[in-house]
Amino acid sequence: MKKVIMLAVAVLGTVAMVNAQTTPAQTAPAKEAKAPKKEKKADKKAKKAEAAKPEAAKTQK
Repeated sequence: MKKVIMLAVAVLGTVAMVNAQTTPAQTAPAKEAKAPKKEKKADKKAKKAEAAKPEAAKTQK
């Protein structure tokens, strides 16, 4: 009797695993977020110079 129950459990477990619904695969990969590019030292210096120009123009007037 015990062998019959174990056989039934094994068969039902196998059937359940075979017929289990899997999650659908994504057709389009998720877009990766791009990291912002680091500014170069020359760009930083140029921005500082541009920011300083209006202040210099105000003092000259």
